[in-house]
Amino acid sequence: MTNPSLLILPGDGIGPEVMDQVKRVIEWYGARRGLAFDISEDLVGGAAYDAHGTPLHDDTMARAQEVDAVLLGAVGGPKYDKLDFSVKPERGLLRLRKEMDLFSNLRPAQCFDALADFSSLKKDVVAGLDIMIIRELTSGVYFGEPRGIFEEGNERVGINTQRYTESEIARVARSAFELARKRGNKVCSMEKANVMESGILWRDVVTEVHQAEYQDVELSHMYADAGAMQLTRWPKQFDVIVTDNLFGDLLSDLAAMLTGSLGMLPSASLGAPMANGRPKALYEPVHGSAPDIAGQGKANPIACILSFAMALRYSFDQGDEATRLEQAVERVLADGLRTADLLGEEGATPVSTVQMGDAILAALDASL
Repeated sequence: MTNPSLLILPGDGIGPEVMDQVKRVIEWYGARRGLAFDISEDLVGGAAYDAHGTPLHDDTMARAQEVDAVLLGAVGGPKYDKLDFSVKPERGLLRLRKEMDLFSNLRPAQCFDALADFSSLKKDVVAGLDIMIIRELTSGVYFGEPRGIFEEGNERVGINTQRYTESEIARVARSAFELARKRGNKVCSMEKANVMESGILWRDVVTEVHQAEYQDVELSHMYADAGAMQLTRWPKQFDVIVTDNLFGDLLSDLAAMLTGSLGMLPSASLGAPMANGRPKALYEPVHGSAPDIAGQGKANPIACILSFAMALRYSFDQGDEATRLEQAVERVLADGLRTADLLGEEGATPVSTVQMGDAILAALDASL
């Protein structure tokens, strides 16, 4: 039996710092739990542009197609703001998502009890929050054609096209229903069927898939703007939310801040099963590259560590070990350790990125 393979792409900004702590966790699982991985590492984003003149080298793309899972840190930074759009760091991430056909983006919004007071919403609104937003990731307005900035008469016009096929909607709907069966068995589908034809098709196809294959799962529909309002009014009414690429981008960031910090939230982007039965998969923290704190030891590694926990659960069938890691994070937070992004009170002393990693490893040791 060969070990499962992981391609690590630390990226830019705080990406390498938080990924260093993930690598320590991966090493712990190999040494203490007998879960060894074949690890390779490469460049993405600005780091790849600096080395190769492109945000993702073709060799790196080929390797991403071969491995069992990709673990990515973050991309981007002001250094690259003036680059042509085609070679901006973010294009490397978009290429990974598109060419690996990672159509289902899973973004959990879970509020740890120890951080319930840190949210900008009232504690009773967010305490115990555990929802999953599934965002369609490889189509919609971010990829539709025609697109671009054109001359029209005596002025410029910017065009982006919202486009979805039935099959693209159906496959992400199935992923939502399947996941709901393992959770609270409820799916809320969000679109703008009141003003967009693509939204009408979205609602029709999700309903058809539900009726044909998933009648045991409770399905509701909501306009995306109303969904944003309801997420801030009473988010615990939701279990699984499925939505398109644009609305998913907006709603998942909104849901992220219900928990208090983007530094806490992981994500998984999944595609169709490979020959070995594992899905094509990329795991990454929701936060960005945070260049303003890069290299200062202030970054919160928890989102990246929890992204590895999602890899354990969804790529490697190690749900119990994923829970072990999540509980270790929860234990550390309950003990009061906080990186700078999680400090609400003045005068409190934050722990460093490495110290947070130390504490999580100690909590893992204590779990044995």
